[in-house]
Amino acid sequence: MATRAPDNVAAIPPAPPVRSSPGTNRRHLVHRLDVKGSPYAYVAPFFLLFCAFGLFPLAYTAWVSLHEWTLLSDVHTFVGLDNFRTLLADDYFWNATFNTVSIGVFSTAPQLLLAIWLAHLLNRPLKAQTIFRVTLLLPNVTSVVAVVVIFSQLFGRDYGLINWVLSWFGAGAVDWNAGTATSHAAISVMIMWRWTGYNTLIFLAAMQAVPRELYEAATIDGASGFTQLRKITVPMIRPTIVFVVITSTIGAMQILAEPLLFGTYSLTGGPDRQYQTLALFIYENFTKLDFGYASAVSWMMFVFIVIVAAINYLLTRRTRGSLT
Repeated sequence: MATRAPDNVAAIPPAPPVRSSPGTNRRHLVHRLDVKGSPYAYVAPFFLLFCAFGLFPLAYTAWVSLHEWTLLSDVHTFVGLDNFRTLLADDYFWNATFNTVSIGVFSTAPQLLLAIWLAHLLNRPLKAQTIFRVTLLLPNVTSVVAVVVIFSQLFGRDYGLINWVLSWFGAGAVDWNAGTATSHAAISVMIMWRWTGYNTLIFLAAMQAVPRELYEAATIDGASGFTQLRKITVPMIRPTIVFVVITSTIGAMQILAEPLLFGTYSLTGGPDRQYQTLALFIYENFTKLDFGYASAVSWMMFVFIVIVAAINYLLTRRTRGSLT
């Protein structure tokens, strides 16, 4: 039986609101700053270094390109776009541009195809996988000077190993340094040897993220290894392919050490400038102390890199339908 409280019992007053202490508010503020500000603090060193060593030199180079700027005089005359007008009429500049594009195409396209194929082979269960992967990375960590010196001997005209092998098929001695096509082929082989293994490991990392069930289902359906590569692997790693294509293109546009050290140390890229690249052309003008003109060439190379990278990105995106 329920009982009713006496009428003379006073009602219990509501509890007073809980007031946070100053220390609690301070801890809450610190927590919010930690959650909201930590990501910016972590990435801030990169942007500070980028502004100091990337953005500022880029802007300063643009300013120098608008002047007649040499170390022989303390007076830097503002000439506007005259350096760029001279550049567009310079046959040596267009020759260096052609050589850069030619070597870039010869080295990048076969390199990426070979890297995808090697990654596809290493993606299968193999014994001593770690040894194979480390071996692929060794050419990339080898000194570029050592690589060029060795390959210059291999492509030697009189005693080179490549000409010795070609002599088995009745071919005469090839002067790899003299011709445009031969020098481009030799330099492209050096670049492919250095970077194919590195790109293979990038593709391999992307392939290992592809679900194994897709390959098992394709195997049950009777798909061959090449069909699985074309129908499953390539479409699934398309973002990685886009990344590698763009980075390889940027690297190909900046080739310097290989043509500089190939054969003889020459800033002109051979007696007829047959393998002088844009980076080597910039280096040549800097050694002439013509900083204004060299800066203009640098900016033109930067524009070319942006254009070529954008074209590669658009072409790679459009091939999505044909790959699937």
